[in-house]
This record gives sequence, structure tokens and C-alpha cells, in this order.
Amino acid sequence: MLNLLNHSRLLRYAGLFTWAMVGCWLLSIWLDPAVIEALPEGDVAAPHLAVGRWLAVYLSFGAVYWSITRSLGSRRTTWLDHILLFILTLCAISVSYFSSTGLGSILLMVVAGLLPWLLTLRMGLVWLIGSSASIIPVFAGPIGMPPMIAVVQSLVYMGFSSFVFVTAFVARQQSLAREEQRRLNSELRATRALLAESARVNERTRISRELHDLLGHHLTALSLNLEVAGHLSEGRVREHVRQAHTLARLLLTDVREAVSQLREGGAIDLEAALRPLAENVPSLRIHMDIESPLTLDDPERAHILLRSTQEIITNTIRHAGAANLWVKAYRDGDMIVMEARDDGRGASSPVSGNGLRGMRERLGLYGGDLKIETRPQAGFALRLALPATVLASASAESAASVQAADRPGPDARGDAA
Repeated sequence: MLNLLNHSRLLRYAGLFTWAMVGCWLLSIWLDPAVIEALPEGDVAAPHLAVGRWLAVYLSFGAVYWSITRSLGSRRTTWLDHILLFILTLCAISVSYFSSTGLGSILLMVVAGLLPWLLTLRMGLVWLIGSSASIIPVFAGPIGMPPMIAVVQSLVYMGFSSFVFVTAFVARQQSLAREEQRRLNSELRATRALLAESARVNERTRISRELHDLLGHHLTALSLNLEVAGHLSEGRVREHVRQAHTLARLLLTDVREAVSQLREGGAIDLEAALRPLAENVPSLRIHMDIESPLTLDDPERAHILLRSTQEIITNTIRHAGAANLWVKAYRDGDMIVMEARDDGRGASSPVSGNGLRGMRERLGLYGGDLKIETRPQAGFALRLALPATVLASASAESAASVQAADRPGPDARGDAA
């Protein structure tokens, strides 16, 4: 059962346990008769009002904490999480203010454990220092501490919160490292599947060539010699020679059929190579729609599609801030087409980094192309097309040359103007 508790779940349940223990402490304080006696005389509603105020902010803290820690670490942080974090901090300070105790500082330690998961390191430190400093007026006001003692008390609690913050930061780094390892393992499995397919194709091709070059050559020579022997022999000998000639031609036909089957069955299954990339990818749901069967004869082209898919997934995780990625691959005539889109933040003008430039260069070497479409808050979409064969590459390159030749140059546009 403990294996099901990852870093974020352990953090969530530990925070809830701390919150529950603070509630027990508050309840014991307000059940103390000395607290009731300290209230103004004749103020009957004071105990109920005091308990109601701190109980409201205390329960609000628990509800907000339960909501903000839902799927913590496996979903992208939004502006709503920042608002809930602010409410959580305000509730923690309010608990100290309404209860005239330092229990709110304990709840701020719980908040400190969330900061590395919801904010950057710099913003988390600023939040930690600001929330610890905000409780100084509570120590000096309702609690009645001298100003210097209030500052020292706040610094002591900030030291405890800093320890919780660093612990949560280390847990967050380990979680990210584990997620990166899972992603790399998925890429490794996909590469291994492609290598296995490539090795199988190369071995079948080698065997077919050996059969064609060795057996085919010798059987052809044997058939020709038997045909000559059939013309030179007589009687029963000629009959046996003809039978041997017939068997040699049948055997040559069988060898040719076996060679053809080996070559036809030597295609790489792209679905088997690409499917592992969608497994165990953290914080991203990948929806694969791959045409079946979708095969390629050239291992180099299959490798380009594999690397392009890896780059698409990596860019989506690092830059898009998306929760879903849809990848569709199919054959369109002599072209292998792959379309990918996500539900991330998008961009007003796409900037091609090293990954996109490398993808475009790989595709260009084999006559392929890459198209990008994106808008702010509308996701990022890619469409890449790769010729499936050498002949298709030549056709694509010739078509591109014709389009470039038909496109008017600067002088032609100037004359038209």
C-alpha cells in the first residue's frame, strides 16, 4: 500500500494530518475555562463568536488545502492555484489572529511545503519570507508580544518553514528527475523497437540477396546445362534429363517467389515503433491514432519519424503547458503524414528552436516538409510529410523545383506592378 504513495500524496496527507492536529490544539484552548473567564463580563455571545471565527478560517484552510493538492505534481499550475495559495496563506494568518495563538505559523509550514510545487524557486522564497513577516503584527497585536520578541518568534517559525520548503523542493526535484527518466525509458523502448525492426528488415534483405545471387545464379546455370544436355542425349537418358530440367526450373521459380516474399515482408511497422513513446509520459496524456498497417521499407525514414515524434513530445512537455497531445499518422499516396496538436498555451508567432530546425532539416534531406500552425491559447499544431520511398522523394523534389521555377522573382513582380 505504501508503494502507491508518491511524493505529492505523502505531502498531501502529511499536511492534512498537521492541519487536524492544529484543530485539536485549538479546540483544547477554547475548552479551557480560563479562556472563557478572560472574556469581557456580560458578553455572552463572545465565546460563540470567537470560536465561530477561528473555526470558519480553520475549516476554510482545510477545504482549500484539499482542493489545491488535488493531483499535485501531475497537472499544470494555473492562475487559480495561485489564488487558492493566497487564500490558504490568508487563512493560516487569520487562525493566529482570531485565536490569539501562534498556531497559524504551524499552518504556514504546511503552506511552505506547497510552494516548490506551485511556484518557481525565486517566487517561492519571496512568498515564504513575506508570509512569515506578515504574522509579526499578529504576534505583537492580539497575542501581545513585545515587538522584538514578535520578530524573533517569526524568524524561529520561518526557520522551521524553510526546512519544510527545502524538503519539498528536493522532493519536487526528485519527482521531476523520475518523470524525465520515465520519458527517456519510453524513448529507449521505442528506439529499441525500431532497431529490432531495422535488424529484422536488414536480415531478410540480406537473406533474399543471398538466395537471389547464389541459388538463383547456380540454378539458372544448371537449367541451361540441362537444356543443352537434353538436346544432346537420346532415349531414356533424354527423358531423365528433361525431368531434371523441369525440376530445376520449378526450383528456380520457388526461389524467386521466396525472395519476393522476403522483400515484401521486410517492411518496418511504424505503429510498433511509435506506440512506446506514448507510455509513461508524466503530466501529459498522449492520444495515438496510427493507421494500421503503416509500414516503411527504409529504416532511415522510419528513424526520422521516430525522432520527430520524440521531439514533438519533448517540446509539448517543456514549452506548451498542455494536458493532452494528439498524434495522428497515416499514408497519403506515396507520403507518410504525421499530424500533432496539443491544447497548450500556443504562441502568436512560432519561433523555431534547435529541435524544430533539426526536425525540418532531417525531413528536407529526404524530400519531406514541416508546417506549423499556432495561435495564443489555441495550442500548437504540426504537420510533417515524408516520402515513403526514394521515387516519392524524387517526385516531391521535382514538384518543389517546378513550383520554385513558376514562382515569379523580384523582377517579375516589379514588372507586374
